[in-house]
Amino acid sequence: MKVLAFNIWGDYAHFRKFYTTSSPLTFSFPPPSTIAGILGAIYGAGKEEYLDIFSSQRCHIAIKIINPVKKIRMGINLINTKGNFWIPYGNQYHEPRTQIRTEFVKEPSYMVYVNHQDPKIFDTLCKNIKEHKSFYTVSLGLSELLADFEYAGIYNSEETLSNDELTELCTPVIITNLISDGLGIEEGKKYFKEKMPIIMNQKRIVGKYDDVIFEPEGNTIKARVKTYHKLENGENIVFF
Repeated sequence: MKVLAFNIWGDYAHFRKFYTTSSPLTFSFPPPSTIAGILGAIYGAGKEEYLDIFSSQRCHIAIKIINPVKKIRMGINLINTKGNFWIPYGNQYHEPRTQIRTEFVKEPSYMVYVNHQDPKIFDTLCKNIKEHKSFYTVSLGLSELLADFEYAGIYNSEETLSNDELTELCTPVIITNLISDGLGIEEGKKYFKEKMPIIMNQKRIVGKYDDVIFEPEGNTIKARVKTYHKLENGENIVFF
């Protein structure tokens, strides 16, 4: 099958971890539902439909970390919009502004790999990315964190089932795709794990969480996995 690859980057990104509220922390890279939102912005799918159009049943998504993951914290001034309008003064219940320390990924850069079952949607997505066009503004997690993107290529890929050998992978791997004791530890590399939503429906209800293993410097990892895709450029990727 054909796989579209494109780069996306920005100054900062914030992909809020679901279990952090008062002091939001960020995932190191966007979960599949966030990538679906980015694809929807480029393709032209509204916020009520992009999670369906780019659902895991219709769309395969993988991501590669390009820049080493660096996280910083900054304060954000949140204004009081309770009641769906701005209240610029304080009262006994609320202050006009509240400063929240928020974690960001600094200088994020990723390669996104996409395959869609619908050729029309896939071709439109490829055309827009090649021409550097988007229907909505593209951002990295928050509307204030604008992103840029660039076409990288369209590659034929071949699905490969496990042969019980270590495979060099350039993308994070969900732990349920690993064969038992399937992670090959290499000297000089780091191995991180984050639990993130993998499947989310249109009502924003998460259907599946999973642990995802990745190398935060953007290096490859060696693993025995149940299935992966080999691209014609030599890269091995694993879809979420």
